[in-house]
Amino acid sequence: MSKLRMGIIGSGGIAQGRHIPAYQQLSEQVELFGVYDVDNERAKEVSLLFNIPNVYEDVSDMLKEVDAVTICTPNKFHADLAIEALHAGVHVLCEKPMAMTVEECDRMIQAEKASGKILSIGYHYRFMKEPRAARQVIVGKEIGDPMVARVQALRRRKVPGWGVFTNKELQGGGSLIDYGCHFLDLSMWLMGNPKPVEVTGTTYNRLSKTPEQVNLWGGFDHETFNVDDHVTAYIKFDNNISLLFETSWSANIAEDKESVSISGSDGGLDVFPFEINKAQYGMLLNSSSQWVPGEDDPGLPQAANFVNSCLGLEEPIVKAEEARTVSQVIEAIYESCETGRSVRL
Repeated sequence: MSKLRMGIIGSGGIAQGRHIPAYQQLSEQVELFGVYDVDNERAKEVSLLFNIPNVYEDVSDMLKEVDAVTICTPNKFHADLAIEALHAGVHVLCEKPMAMTVEECDRMIQAEKASGKILSIGYHYRFMKEPRAARQVIVGKEIGDPMVARVQALRRRKVPGWGVFTNKELQGGGSLIDYGCHFLDLSMWLMGNPKPVEVTGTTYNRLSKTPEQVNLWGGFDHETFNVDDHVTAYIKFDNNISLLFETSWSANIAEDKESVSISGSDGGLDVFPFEINKAQYGMLLNSSSQWVPGEDDPGLPQAANFVNSCLGLEEPIVKAEEARTVSQVIEAIYESCETGRSVRL
């Protein structure tokens, strides 16, 4: 079987820290064939660092020679690059979020359908050990029908002070579109991808606009900060499912917190750490696992699933239509805050 020729579009931190090392571990199936970046010198550096043979000055030249690409650019460029790749007959793994708007997501999906190629989105929390265990438990009806999810993705004073994370024009938003999107995706996937029907949301950035910041992840200009650093939302789905959601880069809390809790008709579970909670035999029982199978680095199973999907051996775990729903909810949260009203979907 010939190897999948992989191109890397965007050679920043996420490419170097997650995607390229993961593909290197799958060298029997995939060849890191080339890299492109608007900063050609950085692309050359990454090429030398990871022994990637080809550096491209134009994306279109890369697309003529590869079978698949991994897009690791700012959010603004996701849609156009993915559509160009799909139209060229190239499979696409695009970093999260899928795009800046739902309209862009729709154009990406149209291109996927027209091309017959794979389009998957880098929601790597689905590939973590604990969520995969939780998914098995929920699919096995151990907690009955999911009813209410409670999600907190909170960092204490950790606004990313590097890259373009606080650039609204390039990213489309802040903590919600960068960090909270993972937990929206994860919680909806665990509950079986219910259809969202109504969203109420509030966004804040007051903390990050105050002078003399205490921030553990580098410096940023508080005077020009114009993205969200704290977001809350209430989301209603069909089948009478609801989600209480909160995310922040800079919460005034004791410590960082990543919590996903799902209550079902017959029991409930917590994902981090993994635990099943039930009322049985006249008792309240909490069951924790002694061992959960899987990789410690979710980047490896994510890469393996994409490569195997491109080779026709598996189905993508993160489908474009599901990632579109995440973007739809994000867009509705922002709209709800702007209008002061809930948004019906």
